This record gives sequence, structure tokens and C-alpha cells, in this order.
Amino acid sequence: MGRTTRKRSTLANRAIVASAALMLGGGGLVAANFYASAGEGWTGQRPAQTQAAGQPVSTIDCPDVGQSISVVPRQQRSSVDRELATLDTQITVAYQRFAVNRVRIRNDPAWGQRHILTPLRNERLVIIQRIVTLIQRQAPKPQGLEKMASCTLRGDDNNQTGNGQNQGQNQNQGQNQNQNQNQGQDQGQGQDQNQGQDQAPGQAGNGPDQGDFVDIRSVRPNVQVPRKLRNASRGTFTTDCGTNQNGKFNPDNVIVAPGVSNGAHHVHDYVGNQANDAFASDDDLAAGQTTCRNQKDKSTYYWPVLRLQNGQEEDDAQEDGGGKDKNVGEIQKPSQVTLNFVGSPVSKVTAMPKFLRIITGDAKAFVNGDKNANASWSCTGFENRQLKDKYPICPQGSKVVRSFKFQSCWDGQNTDSANHRTHVAFADQNGRCPNGFKAIPQLVQRIVYDVPPPSFGGNNPSVFAVDSFPEQLHKPITDHGDFINVFDQRLMNQMVNCINTGRRCR
Repeated sequence: MGRTTRKRSTLANRAIVASAALMLGGGGLVAANFYASAGEGWTGQRPAQTQAAGQPVSTIDCPDVGQSISVVPRQQRSSVDRELATLDTQITVAYQRFAVNRVRIRNDPAWGQRHILTPLRNERLVIIQRIVTLIQRQAPKPQGLEKMASCTLRGDDNNQTGNGQNQGQNQNQGQNQNQNQNQGQDQGQGQDQNQGQDQAPGQAGNGPDQGDFVDIRSVRPNVQVPRKLRNASRGTFTTDCGTNQNGKFNPDNVIVAPGVSNGAHHVHDYVGNQANDAFASDDDLAAGQTTCRNQKDKSTYYWPVLRLQNGQEEDDAQEDGGGKDKNVGEIQKPSQVTLNFVGSPVSKVTAMPKFLRIITGDAKAFVNGDKNANASWSCTGFENRQLKDKYPICPQGSKVVRSFKFQSCWDGQNTDSANHRTHVAFADQNGRCPNGFKAIPQLVQRIVYDVPPPSFGGNNPSVFAVDSFPEQLHKPITDHGDFINVFDQRLMNQMVNCINTGRRCR
């Protein structure tokens, strides 16, 4: 695939000056969500997780402040989101410093504590205190946030590294996923250390590596679907919004980092609404153009791009979200994107409110643990076998598939929440929503790619990986999807009627 033309909405231009003060921060929090239950996730148990041999490659592990905030006054929400974005940029800058000095830190862990972790803690503490002040202006003071200022260095297998502490989060997740430490961390022998060439496998120097991949044929079938009861809503509604033929990409996330350029620190693919960038208001989205065949669907659907790390640079190799955030290689255009809305196995569904925001998955799941991870990886012809913490190696003639099943329960009141997740929830393993929540049409998103299988040997290694925050090492478990409902109300009502009466509609 040739280099991808990147298109940014003109809405971004009007707020560049306003966001200049945040460019030292400029990061973004990608919110986490509930772990997919057996009723709505792909499996009745955790998806197959395999273990690879080898020594760890370290990263920076910081507590996710955003997940710990349950109440933010509506008047302060945008300000708090911008401060959370600054925390993410602080981690990005610290990780880049760590990557350049990886060998030095391995030989002298105390150096990493003095020159990376301690300064990072002090910077984070200032921002966290600002967040506390913003919240307590109109709500009770949040407790314990200041204790989340400290970060650690940790290994890919959760062993202690440097002055870091074993966080004990999901020890089966991604353990030992990297290659021999001398091979992975010392590939820069004879090269200038300050150029950041002491690299882990992967063109970006921060993954992925061979341990992040598994042959799909070695995975046992693991998909379970809850039984449909008599009152189930059995219909489906499909919206066709293309495969991003327009080439709309940006490293923003309007849900979790509104008003912050490069709020995601990785590039998103967009289909549907073309007005989506960090500065888009609900009015902007309502007035925006759409790539959807049905022009009454102006919803926005977006996800991290998939890149082929094959030694070829993309047009964003020197830009934010791209090479500056260690996301390198050629962006791959999906060969197919399917957007289906399905019903509940136990009840009828109700209409989504306009501008409802849903994020599924956790962009920081590698350091947070897999509690909120909710993306699945598979291959065409093998989709009864779903992976969460590995990329699939597909046999000849089979294509890579990434899938998202979004939350299908809504609290009946809010279109968003302080941590961008508690206003929606997953149904339980039997398909029932939690008390106080009502069933809504569930977005099931399927993205197919025709990419070559990974090759780590020889002179021309080539691997595929999703864009990620740099410290998340391009792990598949960090994959996530975002959705904002901008359906015309009449079309939304038609969708609900179609699903509740058991029909298949477009």
C-alpha cells in the first residue's frame, strides 16, 4: 500500500492558538471500559492467552488517574479532561527519555529513578493537584488522587525492573512477550545511544515483538453466545459508512481530550462523520458531512490505525501521533468495515440518545491490566477463535479481523460520564443489563485487513500493529474503538423498530 494521504478537519485550525499552552502536554486519556462479559464479549472465559519465552523490555507504568475519578462537575469537565491529557503527555515525554537511555537504566536503575521517575512524579503531582482543585470547586474533594503521582519502571513480564514495583495486574497478560533482552534491548550496539537505537523488536523500537503473535490455528474455539429468550430483540440494522476512502486521520480524541491537539498520541481511522477532531462540538457533528450511505447517519466511528512496520515511512513519520509518538510504518486501509447494530437476547431495546458517547476497550490495558480490554483479534474462516492479548498469524488465503462489541446498556440519563464509561455498561453473561440500566442497540464493529503474516527473521522484518500510546508498546490488548451517536432521530427509531421486530434492515 502506498503512503496514505492524511486529512484533518478545518475545525482544528480555529483552536490551535487556544491549545498552544497545552502543547507541552497535548496528550490524551483514552478512557477504559468494563471488561466484556460472557453475554456480550466474544467468549465465556478469557480469550486464549499464550506465553512467549524471553526477557522483558521495560516501559513506564503510571496509575490511570482518569479511571479513579467518579464525579466531575459538568462545568469543569472540559478543564479536567485537558489536565488529564497533560498527564498523558508527561508520560509520553518520560517514555521517550527512557527509550533513549534504556541501556543506561538497565545498568544503573538508580539513574532512572533520579532522572526520569522522580521528575515525572513531581510534574504529575502538580497536574493532579490542579484536577483536585477544579473538582472541589463544585463537588466534594476527590480522595487519594495525589497518591497516584508516582510511576514505576516495569518489565514486559511484570518482573521488577529498576526501582519499579510489580503491580500484580493480570500477570498472565503479555508475560514474557518480548525476545531475549540482549537481542531486544541491545540492537543498537555500535550506534549512538542518544539516537534511541537501543531498540526492542519492531521498527519503532517499542514493539511489537514475536511474542505478541500466535498462529490462529493453535487457538481453540472459544466463542460463546447467550441463549435468546422469548422476549429477545432478534433483528439487526446495518449502516454502511465505507472504509475511510476519504483518508481522514488525526491523533485527536474528542471524547476524552476535547480541545487538545494530539490528545490520543496515536492516529485514528474515521468513518462516518467528517467533522470529528479534537475541537468538534455537538453542533459541529450535527452539521458535518458523513461517509455513510444513509446520509441520516452522521455518527462518528473511529479506532487506532493498523500499520505495517516494513521499513517504509508514512507521511506522518515526523508528526505528532505518528513518528514523534513512536507510531511508524505504512497505514493499512481496511478491506472491509462492517457496522451492525443488534438487539438484546433477553429484552427489547430502546433508542440511544443523540450524542451518546461510547468507548470500548482500554488504550492503556498493557499497564492497566485486562479488566477493561474489549477488542478481539482473529482471522477470516476462524472467527470462532478470538484473541485479546495476541495478534493472529493467519494461514494463506485468510485475512486479519479485529472486532469490537460495544456496551449495550445505558443508564437512561447521561450521554457521557466523568470517566467516559459509567453511563454505559455491558450486559451480564445471560444478556441482562445491570439494575437501573436499559438495553440499547449494540454496535458490533468488524474490520478486515489484507496484510502479510509477520516476519521477524532475515534482513527485511515486517510486522503489523495498532497505533498506541508509546509506553503501551503496540500491544494488541490496547486496541479500542470509539462511537458518538449522531443518527437522525427518525432513523434511530426505525433502527429500534427493526431490531425489536426481528427484521434485518439497512
